[in-house]
Amino acid sequence: MNKPKMTTEKGNSRVLMFLGQLERLNGEAMLADAEIARQITAKILHLIQTQEKTRKEIMSKGSGGMEVILATLENTQDLQTTLNILYILNELLTVGGGRRVGVLVSKGGTGILLQMLLSASKEWPPSEELMLQLHSVLAKVGPKDRKFGVKARLNGALNVTVNLLKQNLQNPKLLLPCLQVLRVYSSNSVNAVSLGKNGLVELMFKIIGPFSKKNTSLLKVALDTLGALLKSKTNARRAVDRAHVPVLLYIYQDWHRNDTRHRHMLIRKGILGCLKNITNIKLGRRAFLDADGMRILYNTSTECLPVRTLDPLINTSSLIMRKCFPKNRLPLPTIKSVFHHQLPHIPAGGPVAQLYSQPPGVDDVVDESDDNEDAEAENDTENEEDKDLHAQNDDIETDISKLRPRETPSRPFEELKIYERFFLELSEDFQGFNFDNPKAAVIDPVTAPKSHCSITVPTAQGLPPKYPTTAPLQGERHLAKDARPRPETSSPAPACPLDLDTINITRGQDGRRDHSQSPTHSGAELERDLLQKLEQVSLTRPQGRVGGGRGGEGSRQHRQPPRLTGVVCPRRGGVGEESPVEEGAEEDGDEGAVLEVPDTALLLPLHDPDLYVEMVKSTRSVPQYSQVAYPDYFGHVAPTFREHILERVYGVQRTKIFQDIERLIHPNDILDKVVYDLDIQSSPVVDDGESLKFNSQFESGNLRKAIQVRRYEYDLVLNSDINSNHYHQWFYFEVSGMCVGAPYRFNIINCEKSNSQFNYGMQVLMYSVQEAIGGRPRWVRTGADICYYKNHFSRSSIAAGGQKGKSYYTMTFSMTFNHKDDVCYFAYHYPYTYSTLKMHLQKLEALRTPQVYLRQDILCETLGGNGCPLLTITAMPESTSNDQICQFRNRPLVFLSARVHPGETNASWVMKGTLEFLMGTSPLAQSLREAYIFKIVPMLNPDGVVNGNHRCSLSGEDLNRQWQSPSPELHPTIYHTKSLLQYLTAIQRAPLVFCDYHGHSRKKNVFMYGCSLKETVWQTNISATSCDLHEDLGYRTLPKILSQIAPAFSMASCSFVVERSKEATARVVVWREMGVQRSYTMESTLCGCDQGKYKGLQIGTRELEEMGAQFCVALLRLKRLTCPLELRNHAHLLDVESDFIETRCKVTSPSTYVLEDEEHSFMEEVDYSAESGDELEHEPDVADTHDNHLSDSESNSQRDALT
Repeated sequence: MNKPKMTTEKGNSRVLMFLGQLERLNGEAMLADAEIARQITAKILHLIQTQEKTRKEIMSKGSGGMEVILATLENTQDLQTTLNILYILNELLTVGGGRRVGVLVSKGGTGILLQMLLSASKEWPPSEELMLQLHSVLAKVGPKDRKFGVKARLNGALNVTVNLLKQNLQNPKLLLPCLQVLRVYSSNSVNAVSLGKNGLVELMFKIIGPFSKKNTSLLKVALDTLGALLKSKTNARRAVDRAHVPVLLYIYQDWHRNDTRHRHMLIRKGILGCLKNITNIKLGRRAFLDADGMRILYNTSTECLPVRTLDPLINTSSLIMRKCFPKNRLPLPTIKSVFHHQLPHIPAGGPVAQLYSQPPGVDDVVDESDDNEDAEAENDTENEEDKDLHAQNDDIETDISKLRPRETPSRPFEELKIYERFFLELSEDFQGFNFDNPKAAVIDPVTAPKSHCSITVPTAQGLPPKYPTTAPLQGERHLAKDARPRPETSSPAPACPLDLDTINITRGQDGRRDHSQSPTHSGAELERDLLQKLEQVSLTRPQGRVGGGRGGEGSRQHRQPPRLTGVVCPRRGGVGEESPVEEGAEEDGDEGAVLEVPDTALLLPLHDPDLYVEMVKSTRSVPQYSQVAYPDYFGHVAPTFREHILERVYGVQRTKIFQDIERLIHPNDILDKVVYDLDIQSSPVVDDGESLKFNSQFESGNLRKAIQVRRYEYDLVLNSDINSNHYHQWFYFEVSGMCVGAPYRFNIINCEKSNSQFNYGMQVLMYSVQEAIGGRPRWVRTGADICYYKNHFSRSSIAAGGQKGKSYYTMTFSMTFNHKDDVCYFAYHYPYTYSTLKMHLQKLEALRTPQVYLRQDILCETLGGNGCPLLTITAMPESTSNDQICQFRNRPLVFLSARVHPGETNASWVMKGTLEFLMGTSPLAQSLREAYIFKIVPMLNPDGVVNGNHRCSLSGEDLNRQWQSPSPELHPTIYHTKSLLQYLTAIQRAPLVFCDYHGHSRKKNVFMYGCSLKETVWQTNISATSCDLHEDLGYRTLPKILSQIAPAFSMASCSFVVERSKEATARVVVWREMGVQRSYTMESTLCGCDQGKYKGLQIGTRELEEMGAQFCVALLRLKRLTCPLELRNHAHLLDVESDFIETRCKVTSPSTYVLEDEEHSFMEEVDYSAESGDELEHEPDVADTHDNHLSDSESNSQRDALT
């Protein structure tokens, strides 16, 4: 060690004087004058013990005091001098903490202390006081020195401490500092393995024991040391082999039983920590179960529940129990979709090819393997944080050549000329157009062909005997006279199906529905009407071969669908009376049914139940759906009240998890009764009169199986996307047969995402038929005790992309029903079916004004035989003059698309708002039409929407990852949409704006993803010249405008980074290949907003449609901003450069890929890391104190662990 030089500025300081004397003694004089050194160090120690200022003087900058002390320690051979210096170091490091320890470490103090430890061990017997003081100082230094474990191993200090421990098991005074040092040693994984081989694990079990009030501090440190050792899988196996798991459980029970005042919670937590680390391996979990650990921890945790301060014990116990819960496969014959669609050809590679190549029975294997259960690498792990930094930006594109538009067209123009027919507006001369009667001259829109199948409507079964037949409610539907009411004692019997074409909705002469024939009822009669049996509207096809089937079958026999109680149709008249027949109804075998529903035409101008049924006739589905869900038939009127983001109730998630654990501990209480199963093609519904009835056999429906677990609890399994074995998120199903006031619990048990907005205030959606007939036809946010957590169902590595040891997640919610004999529908988000889109497009055409140029084309036919609509919307020219026609043809184009992912229904509601605004009569809408030509593909994935998929088309692939090289056979909608854009690029008419509407499941607000070369490069470490980074910042203008006019839009959530994983998405391909600078993905939250006008509220269809309209307004402002004559009036919107720089300074996440998971995490890490056993810590953002803001509940939950 270099000889230090003491500062002499403070000559009047006694301690500095002594340090100066000590400095002069260092070297050879130290050996000769040992007595002097002993006296000087004793005087320094006395000053430090009696005067606080002395410590500060020694540790002050420039004093050199620490260097002198360490040099003396290194050079002296006198035991008392050494002890004096160790006493001095202990005094200095006891107060002042980290900074003083840091000074010692920086001066090489750790190495000197370890070398002295090694030298002292060579003397026999070693000085007990010397060893005590050395370990006391090392115990303070070790936690602050990141390389301490490596230094100790290289110096050979590990065995010194272990041997000292073995010799002093009955000496608590020396035992404690030795354990403190071993605890630091063991934090290094390599050291932990070495110490385990040297018998330290067995030594720890000799120290810990049952409840005792003596040496509790020693026991706590021993448990911490043992816990650190057991993080090593080698040591965990050693503990299992020596039967230490039952010992730990016994010790925990004993402490739990005797620590009645909860004064030793840290010791109890330390025991649980050891169990947690042992159960990270499969052998440990098996030993835990064999030792009855589930029952022991369940009972002790239940007894701890009333004491809130014991939550850490309950949390850790819950983690252990859930981790050890035996892994099960999903209760399904196969994880592949129930339905199968034969593809025109199988892709050469990818997940679909793998799915087709799998032999039967290997698609879902229970995998209980440990993550990375290989031999432990002999390397150091102190710099794991540094390693994470290298992988942080791996997904960001770093190849600048890929961040530039292509110079050459990707396809020859001759191939693209066939798309000219979709751009008639670019060559239209309107010479034959009658401007006096513009609407009569517009070509009729192209519509999809109607189904050739005979579609029928089965009537409902008779009423159950326990319900009397009473008069119907006003506004309900009338049946033909063949559906007469039966006496109360009659048994139910199905009636004959009626042809759909014979059903009418009665209307008055003014076109409104006629309710005049409904009789007047007393209040009692109206009350009894609520007991009526709910009828159905269902569409059936005759039996025969169809295109869909289950599993690997290419076809299946059609089954008669179960009765869908989707529409209320009580019978007219009292008991024994005949139902009145509508005038004009036939009395022969072709009798029709007259349906009467409340009139909502004023509230829903684009909805018509008659038209919807007509649209359903031409919709083709793989399962050959034959029923119509009531919400889709009747429509949704957005509620006028606010729906706040749900605040999380303390303890809810813990309660749910414990109820799941009870299934294993008390299996006799579990019913395990299947009540709905799509895998049973002949009769999926089990109706025993005691359970709820489920159904999802309608357009966009998704529920595969329902299992009654307890009287009021049901496990629900979602169907995979067709030709896939995963993507479980979207659900839409019907429930009936409920008891009023009963606390039902529903668990969707095969969710896949690691986190969900259901943990942050989002609720499920419910549509009640009884509420609808009472004048409230609407989807409402509902459900209590909602949470989302990892469960015990194992995900096959085949379905998890090759990753082993993954589990499914449970989304659970509780529900109390308010109406008897109700039929309720539950959905992930507001449903918007393909038939709904077709109905809306026809209604928009009917509402078209002469000023609107509207053309509907069928871009292509999907794999399932459904048409993909393409809309062209702009303003009609005022005349056929050359100026008007020229202006009409040369308007810039805006290209919009939506619903490439079927489960993101909010994208369709935003698109609906855009279409309604574009077709509106307001001056703004007319100005917008005059400014642009809109080309719109409102639904890019009709097949996925129809068949209830969440993410894929019938090809089993995510269509938004196929834009680079789409197949015309497998991805026709993407292939032809991209071709439209390529054609526009080839004729030098590339869109000014391209925007693809999406929904986001893990973020709040509405925001955009765009593409920027500069912002992408700034997030990486690549070097680029200023000319390489030249870029117009115009891509930020549209999001900036939206942030100023749209209350749900958040500029802070936008990102313009290009990632490798997104290079085949529409946004990136259109930007890169077509050179469209303003190419965006607009993401709308499925949950709600945490800023702006809608802060603290869940988002609804009204806000989503408003967002679509505001997007149009923003386009109009963008047009005005790009017009030179108006720039001066809008300078405040053009300050994007400064905004750009400001945003760059605030970047906290390297890419949008990371942003997807930026939601604050609850302090319930047990829910998301049950396999690793590591409780990750997250730094919460500053909480907002607004009463309605989500962060309040989040911050509360961060305090209330595992709630």
